[in-house]
Amino acid sequence: MTTYTAHTTHTTHPARPDTTGCTARAIPEAALGELRVTDDAGRPAEPFTAREDGVPQDAVGSLLRCCLRDARAGERVALVSYAPLRRWAAGGGAEPGAYDEQGPVFIHAEACGGPDGAAGRYPVTRAGALRVLRRYNARGQITGGRFLEVPEDAEAAFDAALGEAFADPETALVHVRAVEYGCFQFEVRRP
Repeated sequence: MTTYTAHTTHTTHPARPDTTGCTARAIPEAALGELRVTDDAGRPAEPFTAREDGVPQDAVGSLLRCCLRDARAGERVALVSYAPLRRWAAGGGAEPGAYDEQGPVFIHAEACGGPDGAAGRYPVTRAGALRVLRRYNARGQITGGRFLEVPEDAEAAFDAALGEAFADPETALVHVRAVEYGCFQFEVRRP
């Protein structure tokens, strides 16, 4: 039997599961409604128009976590603080404790309809982008992680990394974050 070992853990697991059922999850609509009023740090949302010159905030080209595509010039967006693990844990009775964290994410200032179903299973990610995939168990505790430098075939790379993550039967969900700033990108739950 072939086994795989995650890069940052000591646990060996059986062959990787099929990850074709894995799909990036945008921030849920109910949470977006709340974040558009008050973010997870307790601050009111402050919408602005995304501009090429980066004023008042550099947002053009940044991933919008409501629809998992890049922000375009002229769109109304907001930069809000989001606590993805806290919100997931509240829905399932988990207690992430010290693993709870929040950080900045861009969202549309108004409801946008969510991700385009024809856009693919993961957001478009440029080759060379640096990502970390953090694995969490059903109790909301980190059980491992993996660094990923995104290659040209990003979908295959995410499939392989998620296959490795979900080969661990303890893994309930994976958060994908940007390495540079630690920003939450998207969540993938066990298929």
